[in-house]
Amino acid sequence: MLTTEEEDKPDFQTPGVVNNPVGWGPISIPEQFRDIPYQPFSKSDNLGQITDWTGNLLERRYRNYNQQFGTGQHYSYFHEEDESSFQLVDSSKPQRSLYQRSRARYQRTRHQRPTQRVQDPKTGRMTVIPKYNNPMRRNNWNNRGHDNKSNVKLKSSVEVRKDWELQIEIEFSQIAKKYLNYPEKDITNLVECGTLEHYDKKYDRITTKAERPLTMTNRLFHYVSTTDDPIIRELAKEGHVFATDSILATIMTCPRSYYSWDIIIQRVGSRLFFDKRDDSDFDLLTVNETANELPGGDGGSNSLTKLSLEATYINQNFSQQCLKREAKTYKRPNPFANEEDDNEPSSVAYRYRKIPLLGPGAEPLTLICRCEVDAVTTSANGEEKYMNIKALNEWDLKGGASEWRQKLDTQRGDILTTEMKNNKCKLAKWTVSSILAGSDLLKFGYVTRSMPRSSGESIGHSILGTQEFIPKQFAAQISLDMNNAWGILRVIVDRCMQLKDGKYVLYKEPGKGILRIYKVPLNTFEEDNDDSDEEEEGK
Repeated sequence: MLTTEEEDKPDFQTPGVVNNPVGWGPISIPEQFRDIPYQPFSKSDNLGQITDWTGNLLERRYRNYNQQFGTGQHYSYFHEEDESSFQLVDSSKPQRSLYQRSRARYQRTRHQRPTQRVQDPKTGRMTVIPKYNNPMRRNNWNNRGHDNKSNVKLKSSVEVRKDWELQIEIEFSQIAKKYLNYPEKDITNLVECGTLEHYDKKYDRITTKAERPLTMTNRLFHYVSTTDDPIIRELAKEGHVFATDSILATIMTCPRSYYSWDIIIQRVGSRLFFDKRDDSDFDLLTVNETANELPGGDGGSNSLTKLSLEATYINQNFSQQCLKREAKTYKRPNPFANEEDDNEPSSVAYRYRKIPLLGPGAEPLTLICRCEVDAVTTSANGEEKYMNIKALNEWDLKGGASEWRQKLDTQRGDILTTEMKNNKCKLAKWTVSSILAGSDLLKFGYVTRSMPRSSGESIGHSILGTQEFIPKQFAAQISLDMNNAWGILRVIVDRCMQLKDGKYVLYKEPGKGILRIYKVPLNTFEEDNDDSDEEEEGK
């Protein structure tokens, strides 16, 4: 019998305990959850905020779930009581400041501006031109310098004849990532000859307020090719590849070039000779080759040919004007000087250097290169240092005024940066030639025109200042990787070594990043030289 006190106590039923001998968790599905599917999820879902008070994140995820898996009420939460009047967060529109309202209004008007309306000449009605199909917008885009290179007609350096056979085609994209360690420690000097004069340090004190006129020199400059060099012929047994520093610099910096050029390749047994044509413009300097807008579009006095001649003329005269007459003479004289010449040769030293070309998995080759040094200078501790001297010239005098005269003393870095952009290929060639020659310094002179809207040797030029660099450090400033330059040279040499004995032409197309190697007859270009010689004798 239960007492009255025990009857008033609630009944207590012992819950069932489920024992899982294998692991943990339930071993069966409860009846109320038996037909509910498993909540799907994606591993690409991003974790949002820990707490989303606005509800936007929850609404967006719910909408994505419905699009992927369909709608359903399995995971919806329902409450029996009416809670429509209960709010956790204020859902009213937030008030923005005056600055935010003005900025939003500006963005709407900028992106939703009305299209241009023009009058149809036939019907007289106003026609709407969409902004993406407006020819005025396209012309304005081109005028900003994006496609102005197409307005200048570039000529080919050589005419590709019908009897030339294409052997190899190399795109710049294929050699842009080729690298080869620079074997500087293994370079040896075989022969040194010529005469070097000392640099006059007075030219380092030239400013725009104390400029100095550029004077013309009567010295001779020799641009002798590889196979015409008598010392190269003496060293024919010392290596496998033979070239000059200017030819190697052109090949090693070819991805930066835009104009056309060509090099003659002669395969003789196990040897390879890189040469140049006698009547080519290979040694003329380029002007604004890598600028957005090429010069010479309108022709006239500022044509590409006349600007190239002017830059070469300035470079030659400046390199000799800033020298003292104190000379350093080598045991062997200048191999190209002739006693019958009326004028003396320019100050130059020729260094014939032996450079090993090593490559992973490739046959080791030896390169014989003739390099040029322009001058010698003495450091503070009395040490002699080799120097290459070059000149940068200003030719575009906007409004008849020289920008360099106004900014060179105070903003020289900006002017040099502009030159690095507009003459990226020319600066890279100078830097590579200095490194090949083993020069310690690279001297730049800033030269401008004395008279506006003129070109050529008939006008005057003024020296506004100078600047000095270490070649390897300057290479880093212009983003020139010498390991990549050596890798490009090694790739082209390896491809040429696969050719049979004969005569070839390495041709760079104007405005295109493609190198082509053609096989040509052995007498190619020799007939042209014979005809030019007969014309001169007839005159």
